[in-house]
Amino acid sequence: MAQEGKLQKLMIRAYSDPTFDSELFLADDGKPYEVAINPETYSLSFKSEYAIENASGSSKGGVKFHRSLPENLTLEFLFDRTGVFADSPAQDNGVIDDLNDFKKITYEFNGDIHSPNYLKVLWGDLLFPGVVTEFNIEYKLFNPGGKPIRAIVKVTFKNFIAEAQRAAREKKSSPDLTHVRVVKEGDSLPLMTHRIYGDPKYYLEVARVNGLTNFRKLTPGQKITFPPIEKVG
Repeated sequence: MAQEGKLQKLMIRAYSDPTFDSELFLADDGKPYEVAINPETYSLSFKSEYAIENASGSSKGGVKFHRSLPENLTLEFLFDRTGVFADSPAQDNGVIDDLNDFKKITYEFNGDIHSPNYLKVLWGDLLFPGVVTEFNIEYKLFNPGGKPIRAIVKVTFKNFIAEAQRAAREKKSSPDLTHVRVVKEGDSLPLMTHRIYGDPKYYLEVARVNGLTNFRKLTPGQKITFPPIEKVG
């Protein structure tokens, strides 16, 4: 949960199921993975497929839309144990442990679910559910013992929506019941809205319905009402 006056860190939530219901935690503290150093930028890429159609007896073809492909999110993460950053002090083992933890939760095969984890990337207004398709490490600096003390990890996430949610979105069907949810630590209004409707874009309307003047500041234990989707179209 973002707090006024406190730097909001990029957070990654890991799940064992494609519907993002069963959350996994790297540590025993029951908290999502949080980066020590925020990225400087991120990029979103979108791609559509078109089919070329040739009319009978004509040499000219028409272009017909086929489908929109899942969007990609690309981030560059800095891991630094040189001692320059207060939130990431120097360690004898450099960035090796940090990289292992990060790779375990984002990219490595999870034997319990027979695939890597399903992930949600959260940072400010960014909420991106997906899976990692590319994971590249560039080692930059080394200590006298040869341990890397700085590395840049470039990660590409592909948007992922479970088939049931995708079908509901394509048919423009929506929840038709009012839902009441209790805010938990780390929740944001876009995240909670995504859980209910399968899309975070309705969060401003949910804020209006609940009379929230500062939707960025939610309090654990607070109850939020999510009305039928028809009412927030």
